Amino acid sequence: MTTRATRSPRRRTVVALAVVLAVLGAFFVRLVDIQVVNADEHVADSLDKALAGSQTLYGARGAIVDDTGQTLAGSILLYDCQLSPLLITQIDADIANGKSTAKPWSEVSTQIATITGSTPEAVQAIVSTALAQDASSQYAELGRGLSTEQYRALADLGAPYLACLSHPARTYPDGAVAGNLIGFVGSDGEPLEGLEAMEDSCLASTNGSLSYQKGKDGVIIPGTEREVPAVDGGTLQLTIDRDLNWYMQQLIAEQTQDMGAQSGSILVVETKTGKIRAAAEYPTVDPNNIDGSGPDDRSSRIFRGTFEPGSTFKALTASTVMDAGGQTPLSTVLASGYEKFPNGAVVRDAFAHPAYNYTLAGVLMDSSNAGISKFSEKVDTQTRYDYLKKFGIGEGSAVGFPGEASGVLRSPDQWDNQTVYNTSYGQGLTTTMPELAGAYAALGNDGVRMPLSLVESCTKADGTVVTPKLPAPVRVVSAQTATYAREMLENVFFQSGVSDRLVAAGYRVGGKTGTGEKADLVNGGYKNGVYYTTMIGLAPIEDPQFVVVVTLDEPTKVKSSAANGTAFQKAVTQVLKAYRVLPSTTSPTLLPKLG
Repeated sequence: MTTRATRSPRRRTVVALAVVLAVLGAFFVRLVDIQVVNADEHVADSLDKALAGSQTLYGARGAIVDDTGQTLAGSILLYDCQLSPLLITQIDADIANGKSTAKPWSEVSTQIATITGSTPEAVQAIVSTALAQDASSQYAELGRGLSTEQYRALADLGAPYLACLSHPARTYPDGAVAGNLIGFVGSDGEPLEGLEAMEDSCLASTNGSLSYQKGKDGVIIPGTEREVPAVDGGTLQLTIDRDLNWYMQQLIAEQTQDMGAQSGSILVVETKTGKIRAAAEYPTVDPNNIDGSGPDDRSSRIFRGTFEPGSTFKALTASTVMDAGGQTPLSTVLASGYEKFPNGAVVRDAFAHPAYNYTLAGVLMDSSNAGISKFSEKVDTQTRYDYLKKFGIGEGSAVGFPGEASGVLRSPDQWDNQTVYNTSYGQGLTTTMPELAGAYAALGNDGVRMPLSLVESCTKADGTVVTPKLPAPVRVVSAQTATYAREMLENVFFQSGVSDRLVAAGYRVGGKTGTGEKADLVNGGYKNGVYYTTMIGLAPIEDPQFVVVVTLDEPTKVKSSAANGTAFQKAVTQVLKAYRVLPSTTSPTLLPKLG
């Protein structure tokens, strides 16, 4: 029989045990809550406290590649390295006291100088200067932007007082090839020019982060790491052919210098697609060495420059009067080298001649200002204006290049008596190389103008492919009008000898030249004896695949568009061979100059 005396201690034991179990249960529940249920929340909270650390995980900026996938711009890792002056002095002191077998600073600094391309004295001065300012200094910058090769060589030294941090940087493996288009980024990685800026939404990466908690000894506590992955930028594919662009850059550099011009450009456009296959300029920029080019040479004159097109516009006027005015290549007007029109306007040809019964084809072949002015009267000024707009003049291009210019084409109600005729032969208005190329491409594409494009696609990091949204094609003139225009353009080159070299190579080509006057922005009017010369053509003319435009700004050796001839002939030949266009098997249809 249990007495009260024996029951009382046992009850207390049971109660005490129950209390202990309850406390342990509470601890267990709390432990489960901390370690399992709300683990992420508590770890995140702990990382905000003392002894927490973090590291930026850099995403790589996307590559820019040509139409075949060859890299024009890419990302690499560069390294910023630093020294601990205090640790250097401590190790040297231990060496002097026989407590360390490490190499002395005098020896290591010589090795560092060899790796970084500096001198031992300069490297040693970095440390001595830091110590002079602060005897306990633990930081001195050794160098920024060191290559991976240099970083590995420094790491192999095994110096405990040397540390390097990596960061992404931009590289352009082909230097100045398409540099005027590619553009460049700043030292902070921000896009500053060209496609780097235009397509930043495709190329830009998103940095990630690595967060962790450290113990007092600086060691990362297992299980505390939290990573937000970086996302690389997308790959931007262009319509440009890298090798073709390289060739065109060499060609236009040579022609610009030979002709003593201020600058020169070559633009190659595929007529049936509007894709730009080459856009070469001189002078240009190497994105790896921006300071090596002047401010005016760091972008694209092709897209930002405007000019009076001169006689290249006569083909557009001729197409307009054929399409809307009932004319044909054999239609005629009577025009002399000097014509005064009823409204008082005066038009002169480049050479004096009596009144000729010019055919429309003959007007283009002789590049008669007076003749095309008379033909322009076959339609009203509003019709001419509307056709120029359909040709894309004054509209810019669909490319959307940063800072891209548009030609200036005022409405007919702003044309004075002289401008009514000047606009028929490319004066009193301005255009751009892309606008002019697009207009001629329409004539090569049976009268349909395709929007120009420079970007093929953007492939995002997740594999999604995004293509640019382009305007719809525009029917400018009928297929018959385009055929007539091409026949006349071929006769322009064939009967003047411009295409002799191309004919010898087996190709038929047609086009037009232009010698545009340059405005005097200081004194008004035009500069005396200074011109912007253009040569533009379609090849092969019987089935045009490409438009090639060659321009020179203020050539001095030869001041007419003849200055462009050699570069134009070589450019067309290279394009046709590069794209394996078969030589022509038919002969041109010869048209008469006079009726």
